[in-house]
Amino acid sequence: MAAPPFSTPDERDDALSAWLDGELPVERRAEVEAWLQANPEEAARVRLWAADRDALRARLASTASEPVPDRLQQLVLQHAPDAATPWWQGRGQWAAALAVFALGGLIGAGAMWRVQPARPVMAQAPVGGWVQRAALAHSVYVPEQRHPVEVAVAGRTAEETRAQEEHLSRWLTRRLNVPVKLFDLREQGYELVGGRLLPDGPGAGPGAQLMYQAAGGTARVTVYLRKPDEAAPAAFRFERDGDVNLFYWVEAGTGYALAGSLPREQLLALAEAIYRQQPVPAASAPK
Repeated sequence: MAAPPFSTPDERDDALSAWLDGELPVERRAEVEAWLQANPEEAARVRLWAADRDALRARLASTASEPVPDRLQQLVLQHAPDAATPWWQGRGQWAAALAVFALGGLIGAGAMWRVQPARPVMAQAPVGGWVQRAALAHSVYVPEQRHPVEVAVAGRTAEETRAQEEHLSRWLTRRLNVPVKLFDLREQGYELVGGRLLPDGPGAGPGAQLMYQAAGGTARVTVYLRKPDEAAPAAFRFERDGDVNLFYWVEAGTGYALAGSLPREQLLALAEAIYRQQPVPAASAPK
């Protein structure tokens, strides 16, 4: 087994942070990406860093673009270096102090990890209406007891269940015009309940919702699927809408939004499981 590319935990975290910010040389970046592919738990941790970063930037974007108040500038200038300090050191200290005061915790972590160098990660963009629709559909249908889904998959026998699953997958694939895979989340403690068609905004085709339920019916999560428009950001992102947490991303021509009233770490584990099971188009499959 190849030795890890880090000698200490601090070196590891520094390298991962630099990798997220796109600051590593090509060879070092390749080493880090190979290590992340071989260490999925660490990869999940890095994704959570970036999700935090995106959420902070989204919340503080308007504040960060505002001019620095006069009183704040005066406060920083009071702590500016004296004339005896080399100009290059003083400028860096002043800029750092101003950034800390002005942004108040906007911590650097780069674009979301994909370990797919050919796919550029999109810059931060406003949350699309489809993510809000995913949260609304989750809130509407999750409380339903008698009719939570349009097509239920539970059958009297295993054969009936498989037949219903195949029917649901074929039906949604045909209506959405994108491959719809029914994700297996049993290892994470969730069973598929079924799915339904949903409207996906003005001028767009239909969307779909898959619903999963924890053992004993203690919790439900939903996966919203759609054919994204070209402007949809591809990066893996985290949002919160009321009491609903969402992870959403675009991959291989399909938009995914996983919604649930679960702690972020638990929802991230489900998102990771879904990401690993995503259908890969034949044209982009490894050769």
